[in-house]
Amino acid sequence: MSRFPRFFLVLGALIATGLAPAAEVPATAERISPYQARADRARPVIAVVGENSGTELTDFVIPYAVLSRSGVAEVLSIATQPGILKLRPAVQIQPQATTGGFDELHPAGADYVIVPAVNKSDDAVLLAWITAQAAKGATIVSICDGALVVANTGLMRGHRATGHWATQARREKSYPDTRWVTNTRYVADRAIVSSAGISASIPTAFALVEAIAGHDRAAELAKEMGVADWGSQHDSDAFHFGPRSYAMYGAAIVSGWFHKTESVGISVAPGVDEIALALTADVYSRTYRGVRAYTVAPTSDPVQTLGGLTLLPDRVLGGDSAPDRMLPPLVSTPSMQVLEMVLTRVASEYGSAAASSAAYDLEYTRIKQ
Repeated sequence: MSRFPRFFLVLGALIATGLAPAAEVPATAERISPYQARADRARPVIAVVGENSGTELTDFVIPYAVLSRSGVAEVLSIATQPGILKLRPAVQIQPQATTGGFDELHPAGADYVIVPAVNKSDDAVLLAWITAQAAKGATIVSICDGALVVANTGLMRGHRATGHWATQARREKSYPDTRWVTNTRYVADRAIVSSAGISASIPTAFALVEAIAGHDRAAELAKEMGVADWGSQHDSDAFHFGPRSYAMYGAAIVSGWFHKTESVGISVAPGVDEIALALTADVYSRTYRGVRAYTVAPTSDPVQTLGGLTLLPDRVLGGDSAPDRMLPPLVSTPSMQVLEMVLTRVASEYGSAAASSAAYDLEYTRIKQ
């Protein structure tokens, strides 16, 4: 999307939402119910489902990677149709199965279905499949505006739920039979779990590990990945359309008008940390500077990530259509600490408004510098 249409989308959202705070349901400390084994399984089956034309990158990758690397479940990447799953705003993957293929592999259904934000939140195949999985006993977990998808199935009626801060008013208007909660990173209401904006995929994923394998395993994994806390506490009131956000987004967008668009390359190789990749690509693509992120590999061959995703490189090193510049190699640091590092780098390269806009989009409260 060019910078100008994106500007008008943001401006339209600001105008439509206005300055009045949305009505809210008070948040409580949330805890996902402990896993109950079923279907004679040694460990749970988790499906992370995307819609092929566009699925939010971090929403999809972080739950997949955390749960896969935890070793506590069988985790599958799936899509509604055969072929490439396009993640937005960057990265392409080859899913392990389609929804139909998953049903053949696991006729008893998934134990957990993770639903990221997608381009087509009313996709008929996706809605029907999620509904069928719920009927088989799956816990449905929406990430960010995956809440719009799950709400469209009707499964959220009568439940407490949450989603990205920017769609709060839309959700309250379109789905009045759901109690939309603010000031929480995730909500667990029986077999429906939902997370706030994009970065809330992090605590939600660890809360799922805790529900499946207990606190000690979740704490061990959190330490490895650089996560200090995966509780539900969150100040979503800090994220809203108002004078401060007008000024922040406006400064980032106007700055972009005076700079050329830029493509950046992110080097990928077998064993790449998909969490670091997703966070880096997502942040750079949300600076409102017209930045496009591409994965770059030595060959066009598929690349297997640390957690088992199959990446399809966008560019070949030294080939045609090379990015304007390559970003520094993904660092060998605890995965989740990459977000703060990349935001700091973006601030130095594009200015504080660009970094703040990206953090706002991700619903991420920055660590005080």
